[in-house]
Amino acid sequence: MKFYLSKIHKIINKNIEFFLLFSLIIFAIFSTQIYNLNKERTIRNIISLTDNIYFQKNLEHIIGNLKPKFKNVTHIVKSGESFNSILKKYNISDQDIKKLNIDLLKIQKSYKLKINQTVKFTFDQSDNNKITYLLFPVSKTKKIELKKSLDENKFIKKEIVTNLNKRIIVKEGKITHSLYKTAESLKIPINLIVEFARIYGFQVDFQRDIRKNDFFQIMYEVFEDDNNKIYETGNIMFADLILRDQSNPLYFFKDKKNEGHYDFSGKSIKKALMKTPINGARLSSSFGMRKHPIDGFTKMHRGTDFAAPKGTPIMASGDGVIIRAKWCGGGGNCIKIKHNSTYSTVYAHMSKFASGMRVGRRVKQGQVIGYVGSTGKSTGPHLHYEVIENGKRINSQTLKLPSGKVLKGNDRKLFEVQRIKLDVLKSELILGLK
Repeated sequence: MKFYLSKIHKIINKNIEFFLLFSLIIFAIFSTQIYNLNKERTIRNIISLTDNIYFQKNLEHIIGNLKPKFKNVTHIVKSGESFNSILKKYNISDQDIKKLNIDLLKIQKSYKLKINQTVKFTFDQSDNNKITYLLFPVSKTKKIELKKSLDENKFIKKEIVTNLNKRIIVKEGKITHSLYKTAESLKIPINLIVEFARIYGFQVDFQRDIRKNDFFQIMYEVFEDDNNKIYETGNIMFADLILRDQSNPLYFFKDKKNEGHYDFSGKSIKKALMKTPINGARLSSSFGMRKHPIDGFTKMHRGTDFAAPKGTPIMASGDGVIIRAKWCGGGGNCIKIKHNSTYSTVYAHMSKFASGMRVGRRVKQGQVIGYVGSTGKSTGPHLHYEVIENGKRINSQTLKLPSGKVLKGNDRKLFEVQRIKLDVLKSELILGLK
């Protein structure tokens, strides 16, 4: 027996690495089996626990408590949205919506949301999404606040009005590329850039008359709150476009009978039609015979083409009534305006119409009616502009129109006083004395 044990011991010593490896494999197999048995038992216990109805109810209660009771919403109004449609989007009940409308009408006789306005409200997710707070914009400076009283379950109504202060700003700059780009770089509001182009559009061809390094000045009103946040802009009180060292100052004047911009001598700058109904454009094709860029043959071009980036605002060149606003075949999206018994104008290839532009709509001179595009038969973004005189298309660039009225008598005296005041104010603002 001792002999056999001694022999086995020798064999083990001789093959010690093999026996250690074999023992390790046996241990690993045994441990894996025990782990798998415990794992299966644990999974069965977990499944049994989750199937338990009491566990499920407790879990639902815990998750429900984790969900916030109130949800705050800040919604920016998009095109086509109404107050009711916005609330329905957040699953507010019809009954709640009706009550809110009634309460709003008690403060504001009529109300309508505009694109990009902000509506803020809070609703209770634990109580059928009932509104507890609403801040409704009526205008840039007025809001209506409805706050639910918890004891009486009714809204406490409040009108919030932002008091605005008027401030006059002067900006000036050298035109490097275009008036629009230069004014934009000076952070002049877009609507005032368009207005500046409008008042000079009666006497300046923005494609031909403006040169690099020409100069401009603008003095305008802004209305801001106590934190100097600008809410809206007012009138351009003074403007000057210095073309090849020649000054062209314009002054805003208003009394009971007259309102508008006048030159140094009290002459209104308003004429029957603007010379150029677009700012910052390049004359790409003039009135007359030309080879059509698409059809390929020579024909009469009975309008003037102004090349400009897509989306550039297009203005009505005079007061009038829209008699066409639709797709015009080769002209793409086009608008036709009847100004009086003599003159009509056509604007073609628009990317889109401005809001509210439709047949029968009365428009004012300089009002934006659409935006530059390349619709219809077009090789690139541009405005095709036509002037029609007594039913015949004529060259808009050679059209001579009568000047506006001249202030006389007491009106002229009042204007002179206003002109001197504006010149003094401009100088004080530029020197930093105001």
